[in-house]
Amino acid sequence: MFKSHNIVPVVRIPSPDPYKACQAIDGGASGIVVPYIESKSQVIDLVGAVKYRPLKGELLYSYLDGSRQMPENLKQYITAFNSNNICIANIESVPAMERLDEILSVPGLDAVFIGPHDLSVSLGVPEQYDHPAFEEAVRTVIHTTRKKGLHIGIHFSLEPERQIQWVKEGANIVVHSFDIALFIQRLKHDMQVIKTAVGDAASSNDGTKLIV
Repeated sequence: MFKSHNIVPVVRIPSPDPYKACQAIDGGASGIVVPYIESKSQVIDLVGAVKYRPLKGELLYSYLDGSRQMPENLKQYITAFNSNNICIANIESVPAMERLDEILSVPGLDAVFIGPHDLSVSLGVPEQYDHPAFEEAVRTVIHTTRKKGLHIGIHFSLEPERQIQWVKEGANIVVHSFDIALFIQRLKHDMQVIKTAVGDAASSNDGTKLIV
């Protein structure tokens, strides 16, 4: 349905599992987001699953680690077969930041998403998105990623001002909120408007107390 409307379907798989990545691509996804990436080897597995389909197993890993040279005709086929697939890694922990250069050095990785909640917890400043340590970490990931020529995004569910802040810093993918969060935010806003207008203890004309 998405593809029929020229929308690129991107799936966040539940764990850094190359088989789940393959399954999502086989099901029609054009892009894969993998959570909690912390090592170069995990990215290699991800790239193999997304960019080298349908190769798997020992032969795939021999091409990925460079121990075997891929024949030119096969290389052309694999490149064409996976040309529209997008490979994205989530960076959301201190160990991932410590290995950021090697994680970003894997050919075939297209982009990085910062997971702000998990990153803030890993930094020891949970949900303190204005904390200097959190802001410095995000700034480091954005600048390092862009210098590598890769795309970078960050996700927030609340204030759009945070998105604007990090786009100005260099992020070029905006992932903003989700349906349930937007529904809850609007409902809270509307209910507060009603409460402010009529008062929490307001009564109707017949003396019945209003429950808002």
